[in-house]
Amino acid sequence: MRSVTYSMNVSLDGYIVGPDGDFDWTAPEEVFRFWIDEIREVGVHLLGRRLYETMLYWETADQDPSLDDSMREWASLWKPLPKVVFSTTLSAVQGHARLASGGLAEEIERLRAEPGEGDIAIGGATLAAEAAASDLIDEYRAMVHPVLVGGGIPFFPRRERRVDLELVETRTFSSRVVYLRHRVVR
Repeated sequence: MRSVTYSMNVSLDGYIVGPDGDFDWTAPEEVFRFWIDEIREVGVHLLGRRLYETMLYWETADQDPSLDDSMREWASLWKPLPKVVFSTTLSAVQGHARLASGGLAEEIERLRAEPGEGDIAIGGATLAAEAAASDLIDEYRAMVHPVLVGGGIPFFPRRERRVDLELVETRTFSSRVVYLRHRVVR
């Protein structure tokens, strides 16, 4: 069965963006290269509206002559990747994306039942919080950056539910960023 993973950059105090919506602290080249390798393992990406709109840039980024090689490589992997967008406000999506036809649990159940390879990745804290509340996430992958941003959108949902985790992998980058990969103990 395909795993559901939640991966994002996160500040040491637990936020994916700061109080002003900024995430300019997440760009070291070696970390970007790591995300390129990780996206190769994804079979479908589930996104909330805000992250979908942020990532729309990558649908046409390959036409930007100023892109460096790693950004061009990311664009070549992201653009054809199947995406499912969860939104109550969008009536249409672009690129290799479709609007979710059902609820999150229903969509994940359908994707797990379909033949296919690669993880089911969840992007966006609001969507991940909904998946976590329904115990749908199999792995949490946090790229922890050495910065305190003091507020913003939290990586982890604020729920009154304990979730036991098992450390699967850790890696420290020369930029002092630490990757933590945990599997949910079932």
